[in-house]
Amino acid sequence: MSFFRETELKAKHVFSGITLRVVSGEKTMMTFFEFEPHAVIPSHKHPHEQITYIIEGEIEFTLEGETRILKAGEGVVIPSDKEHSARVLSKPAKAVDAWYPIREDYL
Repeated sequence: MSFFRETELKAKHVFSGITLRVVSGEKTMMTFFEFEPHAVIPSHKHPHEQITYIIEGEIEFTLEGETRILKAGEGVVIPSDKEHSARVLSKPAKAVDAWYPIREDYL
C-alpha cells in the first residue's frame, strides 16, 4: 500500500474504549489510536521502539515510573523493553504511534 486514508484503514479494538488503525511498510509502522474517556492501556513493555504523538485530548502517560500528562502537540519516545502505561483523561483522545520493527500483533 503506497497511499492511504486513515478512515479507510481497518479498525481493530485492542482494549476497552481503544481502537487502532494500522499502516505499515516493510520495516516501519504507524498506528492511529482513538481513545474513549478514561480508557486505560495497562503497564507493559515490548521489544519495539515506539514514538507516541498526541493529536487530540490529554493522556496521562507513565514511562519507567515517571508520569506526565501529554496534550495535543506533545509526545514521548519509548525505548525498547521499557515499562509504560497510559490513561486517558475525561475527554476523548487521539494519538499516532511510530514503530520499529513492525508489531506483527497489530497487523
